[in-house]
Amino acid sequence: MVFNEVLIVDPVIGCAPGRVETHNHLISAVIPQECKPEYLLMPGFVDLHTHAQKGIDTMFAGQEEYTRWAQNNFEQGVTTFLPTTVSASIKNLKNVLRKADRLPLSIDGIHLEGPFINPAKKGAQNAEFIISAKDCDLSEIIKEPVRIVTAAPEVEGFDTLHEECQKKDAVLSIGHTAATYETMKRAYEMGVRRITHFPNALSPLLHREIGATGAGLYLDFDLEMIVDGIHSSPEFVDLVYRVKGSDRILLITDSMAAAGLEDGEYTLGGLAVFVKGGKAVLKDGTLAGSTLLFIEGVRNFYRFTRCSYGDLVKVSSWNALKQLKLEATVGRIHPGYLANFVLLDKSLNLKKTVFQGELVFSA
Repeated sequence: MVFNEVLIVDPVIGCAPGRVETHNHLISAVIPQECKPEYLLMPGFVDLHTHAQKGIDTMFAGQEEYTRWAQNNFEQGVTTFLPTTVSASIKNLKNVLRKADRLPLSIDGIHLEGPFINPAKKGAQNAEFIISAKDCDLSEIIKEPVRIVTAAPEVEGFDTLHEECQKKDAVLSIGHTAATYETMKRAYEMGVRRITHFPNALSPLLHREIGATGAGLYLDFDLEMIVDGIHSSPEFVDLVYRVKGSDRILLITDSMAAAGLEDGEYTLGGLAVFVKGGKAVLKDGTLAGSTLLFIEGVRNFYRFTRCSYGDLVKVSSWNALKQLKLEATVGRIHPGYLANFVLLDKSLNLKKTVFQGELVFSA
């Protein structure tokens, strides 16, 4: 496969016009060219936090549903993603992991969001299933294929959870928390470096107590962001970009079942969710995930911040792959790397998706 006269966007060496060739599953050659490219070639996108899409839900999916989800995601340029749970019984979480023991195509593992969170910041999580980390045998659910675990640092048992995640090589992420700055600083000093769907479901930034939101900006945390214009205003997204730069932001969808479907009534974790105008809320108005598709988030981030293409590739792919410890083999437009990439026009409309050297989507 050959892509000729494209603007190659690599997270390490930046942008340059050229030609890209693939052989088998790998990028075999990257050749500089003197040209005025009409299209961008970027690494495939990575979504580390997505609950559901087009009616397929992590809590109920099997092999067939996961395969369809991965194929649907190719239409959004996503070549790596983590289906994400909600707070549920330990029995149900174990069942999710059992059904995910042979994940297909572009799915690299599972993100456990909850149940070890603060009920006061539960958002659209089902309070019935929120527990502390001391109330279960963590080894039953902190295991393959879990890659990320979202929890609140003030909840009892957080230290033990941190130790278990370290043993199992899972990334611990802070979320759904009412933590003070000092509690966040302590978690940071323990080695926790990640915050889930910043700044949603976090204690706010106040001038005398900067809370979890302030800690996310002040300390070197990596921040997930849902860039749909609903969960955060365009100005706030731009503010975070100006403060943190492109190396500390990870675009996610946090999508629920209505993503890619029409407005209507859906469910999330057993809770009724009402979608109108693409906005998903519980009956009381609480935001309940998003209906965002990843390519829309990429375009929004570029439009809200006017970032460079080099920064865009970091927030949409490279930073996430480094968290998964995959950056040695995937995530660059470079010889020897896995041929996972997307072709976009200058308006960031997706034209083609290539996964492991095979064309899997063409507009």
